[in-house]
Amino acid sequence: MIGQTLDIVTTAAILYAVATGLLLVFGVMKIINFAHGGLMTLGGYAALVTTQAGLNPWLAIPVAALFGGVAGMAIERFVVRPLYARPLDAILATWGLSIIIGQIITLAFGRGVQFTQSPLSGTIDLLGESYSAYRLALVGIAAVLGLALTALLQGTRLGLETRAVIMNEDLARGLGINSGLVRFLTFTLGSALAGIAGALITPLSSVDPQMGVPWLVNAFMLVLVSGASLVSLLVACLVLGGAQVLVATHFSPVLGGLTIAVLAAVILRIRPQGFARD
Repeated sequence: MIGQTLDIVTTAAILYAVATGLLLVFGVMKIINFAHGGLMTLGGYAALVTTQAGLNPWLAIPVAALFGGVAGMAIERFVVRPLYARPLDAILATWGLSIIIGQIITLAFGRGVQFTQSPLSGTIDLLGESYSAYRLALVGIAAVLGLALTALLQGTRLGLETRAVIMNEDLARGLGINSGLVRFLTFTLGSALAGIAGALITPLSSVDPQMGVPWLVNAFMLVLVSGASLVSLLVACLVLGGAQVLVATHFSPVLGGLTIAVLAAVILRIRPQGFARD
């Protein structure tokens, strides 16, 4: 029972770390950044290069953030910005970019599956249960990411302007807020978070040119049921991620992989605003 509870909590933390960047971009720009999966893959390979170079595995996190952020700057400036008035085209363009990123990575590293070194090895005894030290550390990392984003949005001028753009962009521009700059910074930060997420999940699985795609699907569904709220995202990760763990454990891992998408679709059918408050 303790082990299953820890599985639910750590799975929710991983999903939260994966989806925060996508949620941030969706909240401000009202588009789903389908390049998120490619940026996660870029972060995963940044972690691979870092560990292969013999550096401390924890350095993979800032390196992945740098790679993701720089790529995000270029994507926003040259691809997304001209398509602000055409959100459907922007979605298709970011999806195409995700494919291009995967192909470039394939040319550079090949199609083979590779593995990175985990920053933490071994297990920790918790309430009589031996559990992965790294998965437990991810709970703390996800909490730090959530608190840092909340502090940014609630306690800084950029956060105030970002919230104004989320609520009413036309009014925000009328008040003198540079919504274009807010969009640029938001997309850059969201891309950096995608890179971080890619680096965080690599010790739990393999690294390959398509590693971000399965995570993108779940993150996309979680964002849809969360709106633009970090709190709603946390609730969605706990509820849907917990359901995924239970289904995978008691029925089938294959069915578990479908759980988030199916439940999200049902929730949106019954309650279109999802977990967001009315």
